[in-house]
Amino acid sequence: MKFLQFILVISLTACSSSNDTIKIKGSDTEVNLAVVLAEKFHKNNDELLVSVSGGGSGLGLASLLNGNADIANSSRSIKYSELDLFKHWNIEIDSFVFAQDAIAFVTSDKLPIDSISTENIAKILNGECQNWSLLTNRNMPITIYGRQSNSGTYDYVKNILNIHFSPYAKQMNGNAQIIEAIKVDESGFGYVSVGYVLKGNAEGLKILNVYHGNSKTISPLDAKAIASGKYFFQRPLFQYYKKRDYKKIKPFLDFEKSSIGAKIIQESGYYAVN
Repeated sequence: MKFLQFILVISLTACSSSNDTIKIKGSDTEVNLAVVLAEKFHKNNDELLVSVSGGGSGLGLASLLNGNADIANSSRSIKYSELDLFKHWNIEIDSFVFAQDAIAFVTSDKLPIDSISTENIAKILNGECQNWSLLTNRNMPITIYGRQSNSGTYDYVKNILNIHFSPYAKQMNGNAQIIEAIKVDESGFGYVSVGYVLKGNAEGLKILNVYHGNSKTISPLDAKAIASGKYFFQRPLFQYYKKRDYKKIKPFLDFEKSSIGAKIIQESGYYAVN
């Protein structure tokens, strides 16, 4: 055990990023948006390079811990178990919410359904509802397309619905894979970040309106509903960082907060933080 701790100490102290590069890793939901922000930032700040990669929220936080990232993109709050690891190594962290996201539930555009309740979403995802005949006039097994367990979106949907996912759900690497799978599978049902179904990506898909209890149906594309917090599946998008690195990453965080950053966030299909 002491030997393993020694190895981890070496990795935590040896893997420091250079001062002219900000490494961002983590959430697949955030990766495309972060890439665009990084590209625009670099045009006016060419002395500071921002590199972006995905892999999931869990990977991003692990990379922040071991020194392989300066910023961890996470589409969920940090878990207590992860926070304990940072505390164990006396690493103080902080977070910044740079955008809001809405989760879109999608099917093939050939399926005769336009809206769905949160109750029925839960029943599909936990495997209780296995055939579209319970919700439509189609007698067809439902194929669930979801994310892997290291995904922040996976955790978010699981926790907000208080469910365990069906063991038969197909675990996809990212939002884009879910979208492409459902486009060719009329029986498919999946969840993706709303930013991934905009700008032509929604062709062949149906983005379902959602209602909770007796509330009215709301589209994840309804910016006014998101701004007022009325859509059931909306969430903050986090960036975690070590407090000691704040001075280094501050120029990029400031850019994300700026009017230019807010415009990029909105044009990318996400919602700026007011």
